[in-house]
Amino acid sequence: MSLSVPTAAPATAAAAPTAGGYVGRFAPSPTGPLHAGSLVAALASWLDARAHGGQWLVRIEDVDVPRCVPGADALILQQLAACGLHPDAPPAWQSRRGGRYQAALDQLLAAGRAYPCGCSRKDIEAAQAARGVVRQRGAELPYPGTCRPEHGGLGNRAARAWRFHTGIFESFEPPALVQQARAAIDSEVNSHATPWHDRRLGAQQQDVAQVVGDFVLRRADGLWAYQLAVVVDDADQGVTHVVRGEDLADNTPRQILLQRALDLPTPTYLHTPLVLAADGQKLSKQNGAAPFDVADPLGALQQAAQVLSLPPARAASAAQALQGWIADWQHRWRAEQA
Repeated sequence: MSLSVPTAAPATAAAAPTAGGYVGRFAPSPTGPLHAGSLVAALASWLDARAHGGQWLVRIEDVDVPRCVPGADALILQQLAACGLHPDAPPAWQSRRGGRYQAALDQLLAAGRAYPCGCSRKDIEAAQAARGVVRQRGAELPYPGTCRPEHGGLGNRAARAWRFHTGIFESFEPPALVQQARAAIDSEVNSHATPWHDRRLGAQQQDVAQVVGDFVLRRADGLWAYQLAVVVDDADQGVTHVVRGEDLADNTPRQILLQRALDLPTPTYLHTPLVLAADGQKLSKQNGAAPFDVADPLGALQQAAQVLSLPPARAASAAQALQGWIADWQHRWRAEQA
């Protein structure tokens, strides 16, 4: 099957543009081709944009260069095109935006909301072990704040990474969206937690300082961390709605803290159900998930739609199926979001 990389969307029958200026995005990492699980997120984000009469963008999140597979970005764009999921503007690549991330880090450093860190993983494990904290399998230890300025800073050590200072988040004035989320879980909210609302999961909260600690903004290997890059990119692209897999929901509180620290708007979030492998684990490229079959885009989309609780499409083509699902998505989600 001959495929070409899309640059912009063809004419699509979708809802009339909303006054709010909806902008959504799909942001895959080019660590391999898209599989059935990633197609669910792609389809959901595309449908949400079309149902709201908004823009749908594609961003290649390739800041973690060692994990990126050469040519995977082009293959991902080909897979999307085969399914009729065309972006409304040329795709963006994170690896070309280092200057913007540096500017954001400089802003945080100048405001005292970030600091250099000289700790290695072993240093963090030792510090937490001294407190009786042991790393759980598959989990990262929260950073204990060893290199915080108020704790003496780097001392004689060289800077390895740069971290966000979660200890100062209480000085931020929560925006209206966070206030609404706090009201929704009023009696149960932790006074130190960051509350937020997910369109599917409902009211959420996380004490970032306790669960994660001061998280990394720039890594010891010089690469930009996902949290900073995605926040800067969403703001620069004018993203108003983030629709992505539920495995990324845990990142949302950290991103909200960064948005508040950088005085950036907070998008509306919807996290989609995960596709599980036969062993019950999340389907992922790291676990060897096979790419979906571009020779049968309608079949691949039908499977993704089923995960999203959309009805089977009685259509002869992927394009026809997509048009039918736009109306189904509008009925389910647009009234809730408006």
